[in-house]
This record gives sequence, C-alpha cells and structure tokens, in this order.
Amino acid sequence: MPPHPSTPSPPSMRAWACTAYGGPGVLQLRDLPHPAPGPGGVLVRMHAASVSSADMRIRAHKLPRGFGLLGRLALGLTRPRRPVLGTDVAGVVEAVGRRVTGWAPGDAVVGVAGMAMGCHAEFCVLPATRPLVRKPGRLSFAEAASLPFGGMAALDFLNRAQVQAGESVLVLGASGAVGSAMVQLAALRGARVTAVCSGANAALAGWLGAQAVIDYTQQDFTRTGERWDVIADTVGASRFDACLPCLHEHGRYLCIAGSLTQVLARPRGTRRSIGGPAAERPHDLQALMDLAESGVLRPVLDCAYPFGDLPAAHAYVETGRKRGAVVLLAPGA
Repeated sequence: MPPHPSTPSPPSMRAWACTAYGGPGVLQLRDLPHPAPGPGGVLVRMHAASVSSADMRIRAHKLPRGFGLLGRLALGLTRPRRPVLGTDVAGVVEAVGRRVTGWAPGDAVVGVAGMAMGCHAEFCVLPATRPLVRKPGRLSFAEAASLPFGGMAALDFLNRAQVQAGESVLVLGASGAVGSAMVQLAALRGARVTAVCSGANAALAGWLGAQAVIDYTQQDFTRTGERWDVIADTVGASRFDACLPCLHEHGRYLCIAGSLTQVLARPRGTRRSIGGPAAERPHDLQALMDLAESGVLRPVLDCAYPFGDLPAAHAYVETGRKRGAVVLLAPGA
C-alpha cells in the first residue's frame, strides 16, 4: 500500500514573542504562523522596525506612576496580550486584501501599528486605515523606521498646544526619539527652542535647531529665572506644578511621558497641562515623511541591531542613554 502523502506544514515566520513581563530575557525568538491580510489589510515584509521606549515599557511593565493597574488591564494581566511587540515598521508590501486600493506588492512603505503592535517579526499586517505611507526615496528603511514613534508624538503635542512662530519652547529630553523630533518641528514653526540634555548631546541639539542648550547635569532649568511659552517634557523628568514659575501667562506644559497625576493636572490660572496618548493620524505620518523627503526633518538614528539581537536592543533602550531612535533590522539585512 502506498504511503499516505504527508500534510504540508503551514507557512511560518520568525518573530520575537514577549513571554512575560520582565527583563530583556523574556523576549524569545519563535516560529509563528505566517500572517495573511484580511480584506482590508496590507501584509508588509519588515525591513526595519523601531525599538522604542514604548516597547521597553510594555515588556518591563515599567509604566509611568499611576498607570500600573490600568496597564495590566489594557495590555494583559501576567504577560502582554499581544506578544509580538513593535509599533512602527518600514518595509515592502507583500500582499493586500481584496478591498484594499492604492497599494500593491513591491511598494516601499512606512507604517504605524500603534498599540496593535506586531512589527518585531519578518511580516506584519496593518489595516489599510492605519497610518501607512510611501517611504521617502532619500531615506533608508532604517532611517524611515526611526521617525514615526517620536515624530508623530511630537507633531501631535505641538498641534494640540498650537505652538506659533515667535514662541519660546523648552524641550526636556531633547536628544531622545520624541525630543529630537520636537526640537526640529518646533524650530520649523519658527519657535525659539531651548534644549535640555546632557552636555555630550549639546552639539546634536544645536544641529537639530535649538538656539540654546541647558545641560541638566550642571544646571536646573527651574532655577535659571527664565520663562517659556511651552515646556515639553518628553521623558517624565518634571512636574506641572514645579514648572508653573517657568511658564509665561497662557503657557502650556506638554506631559508626554508623565504620571497619571500629571496627565490629569488641572489648569492653574491661564497655564495648562496637555497630556494623554498621542494621536496616530495618517495625514500626520504623511506630513513627517514629506518633511523628511524635503530634507528639513532629519532622522536621528542611534543604532540598528540585527534581528537576532532584539534583547540587546531592549537593554540599550532601557539605559535611557540612546540618542534619537534604535531600530531592529530584518533577518539577513
């Protein structure tokens, strides 16, 4: 009797799974089912993906004060409900769903999965309604993947604060992913930007467009006697009440990585705090890529890690010492 034909194995892909909350060692490289796009989905072959502070915070469950219980309810009680992390991707369209128009296999794209995550894998599926735009030709895939996380947060908070030309803006954490984008985007609006960072990053801040730099290791910005129209805290290093004397009338405090108390802070006279998650709009991502294509928005890429070194990338991000963004490269890149 002839042998029964063997059943072919379903296609798989290599992906990093976060198996529990904890240190970088909880990240495990696994073979997972190869995703397929639904009717409204776009399947992207990852060439580069950001490894952001959001990825690190989710993996370590190191959330700003007050968000611990809320985070477990939203993300998963004992481990991330969505084990494959990664919020941003640059790659090439592999396939599209039957209802998708405007995209075809071979298109080079930049996309934002947001809290759906899934980008630390060989392939990921993005709904066509998510921010998904063409990769600027002048950018490498790694450079393109470095922009969305920080750039979209910075752009959203600047828009919500209605920052205008001639206003003064102080940026805390000016050398990070959000901060480096905030300095550039505020300067492009004609704002006078003061960057707060270490002395080692002062030259970078000036290159990005800051007109003044305060080295936080040498000086406390709250004791300089200066005031600003906007104080943007991108790293959770300050408090709204402590910054009140440093804000002009009608000043705005941008609470980008603050505690729940800071996010919910009530206005004090004409001064107010603006917090909460940043919006993720397709037209904002397009605006960022247009600025990058024209050369006026510069990617700040600290380093790119090989696909097999994601735990090391997480460990580096967790030091808080990165300049700009860290990205993960596709297998074989």
